[in-house]
Amino acid sequence: MTTKFNIICISGLRENLQMAAMFAATAAVSGSSVTVFMSMNALQYFVRGKHLPAPAEGNIGHFMEMKHVPPFEDLFRQAAELGDAKIYPCSMAMEVLDIPDGQLQPYFEAPLGLTKFISDCEDAHVVTF
Repeated sequence: MTTKFNIICISGLRENLQMAAMFAATAAVSGSSVTVFMSMNALQYFVRGKHLPAPAEGNIGHFMEMKHVPPFEDLFRQAAELGDAKIYPCSMAMEVLDIPDGQLQPYFEAPLGLTKFISDCEDAHVVTF
């Protein structure tokens, strides 16, 4: 039986996004079923053509940048491409942020509402960052 993880990303802080991406990539490439729901302050970092630096919460965030830790954007991409994770943008957050369809990174799936995401969480471990 495959372990199923549903990850909710709402924070725009570098450390939270990094941990969520590490969790998603590690679980996905290990054969687990991974679904990521990207919403609130987290979604803005995945718009094509924009590179917004995520603010660090503390020293670890600054040290990750100084030590060239692979960025969370790359880890989410690897989770989708190498481990078949599914990454969904929140339809409400896309509307609030005025992000048109097709403007997110290519590894994102079609927008999803919270109700559908919740209904898909059955029998899954849910983790929030």
